[in-house]
Amino acid sequence: MAAAGKQADVVFMDPPRSGSTEVFIRAVAKLKPSKVVYISCGPESLARDLKYFQKFGYQAKEGWGFDLFPWTFHVETVVLIQRKDT
Repeated sequence: MAAAGKQADVVFMDPPRSGSTEVFIRAVAKLKPSKVVYISCGPESLARDLKYFQKFGYQAKEGWGFDLFPWTFHVETVVLIQRKDT
């Protein structure tokens, strides 16, 4: 979609524990969504990817933890990321 010059209003991301890549996040930014909903199971990769998003004019607005796996130490984090100009 990004290569074709398409746009999106909202993008939902659920990358693996290792997180996304800067190349993919750049492609998301090309779509110019006003919001990105990022679902993460890795806090370290989430922190890294949020820094990538900042490079492209986005910032984290809110985050929520979800315990989808009771009796384990795994917690999913859902973060709302918005373009700074919206």
